[in-house]
Amino acid sequence: MVAGEASADLHGSNLVKAMKASCPGVTFCGIGGNNMKRAGVKILVSSSDMAVVGLTEVLQRFHTIFRAATKLKATLKTHHPDLLILIDYPDFNLYMARIAKRLQIPVLYYISPQVWAWRKGRVKKIARRVDRMAVILPFEEAFYRKRGVTVDYVGHPLLDAFESEARSPKSKIQNPIPQGGTKIQNLVVGLLPGSRREEIRNMLPIMLRSAEILKAKYPDIRCLLPLAKTIEPEFVDSFIRKSSLNIEVHKENIYDVLDNCHIALVTSGTATLDTAIMAVPMVVVYKVTPLSYRVGKMLIKTSFIGLANLVAGERVVPELIQNEVTPERLADEALTLIENEHVRKNMISKLHGIKKRLGEGGASERTARIALEMMKLET
Repeated sequence: MVAGEASADLHGSNLVKAMKASCPGVTFCGIGGNNMKRAGVKILVSSSDMAVVGLTEVLQRFHTIFRAATKLKATLKTHHPDLLILIDYPDFNLYMARIAKRLQIPVLYYISPQVWAWRKGRVKKIARRVDRMAVILPFEEAFYRKRGVTVDYVGHPLLDAFESEARSPKSKIQNPIPQGGTKIQNLVVGLLPGSRREEIRNMLPIMLRSAEILKAKYPDIRCLLPLAKTIEPEFVDSFIRKSSLNIEVHKENIYDVLDNCHIALVTSGTATLDTAIMAVPMVVVYKVTPLSYRVGKMLIKTSFIGLANLVAGERVVPELIQNEVTPERLADEALTLIENEHVRKNMISKLHGIKKRLGEGGASERTARIALEMMKLET
């Protein structure tokens, strides 16, 4: 298995558990994090060493990524596993798929690269190197089927975590202004700066300055920051200690944090879907190095960057990209969500629609059945 990022490690661990539940004798090794390790995967390379954002960071970590590829390639040749499961992390994983194909090892790709958004030419590589796709977004199945790729829509794994908690948004999220009042008395803002160091380094200082602007109008503002398992508390503390805000860092389930937020400031990524599932009004932000942005702007072909908007097929939540990402602009967008009841309620309604479009839970179990079928094992 290859899971090169925090979210992939989580989804990979749930897939491992589902496969073991049906076939306890299956053994696993590969690239992953603590979640997969606890699930019983022999970790060859830690996913925390592999998480990168943008072209610049890829170049900075090239030797680390190259060593990981060399180690995994040797493992495939030596042990010749019955199946290679790839999770997201496209360029690295498509290279490993090529190696596996040469070795006649079946390949299952779980959680598709966003080839529908940019570099669509990669679909040809997928068709040649991957035996079966297990996709998690509703529109991806038709995209791949149209291009001759064997594909199954399995649903989104985030829904498994959400449904296991049996959650529903708290009333203060739906109606943050008290009856008869003019504004929120105790504003709670979620800060979701990302799960990678580079993302946090780029986004958290801007989010904090934006929250400080909000504090001028809402002196009792509290900020809740869910900490990704890939990030050490000390790294985040280095930014927080410079701020005058009341900030609480939480290590528990992200839904526990979102459940208490009136709004959220969210770095583009999986967290936008977490926030959408909880129906918390949000502003999506994304900023990378100038070089990465210039390259991406030439290649990306979608109208939106946020997964929430992509799933909805329309602009449900505001997006600020690159030079638009300033503390002042972010604070302005946040104030609109806090104080404009019509905008807030309309967004909440459409966020509920996004959850419905994602379908039901069970993605791990469906993908496990596909994997075991490819391994010709009884389920």
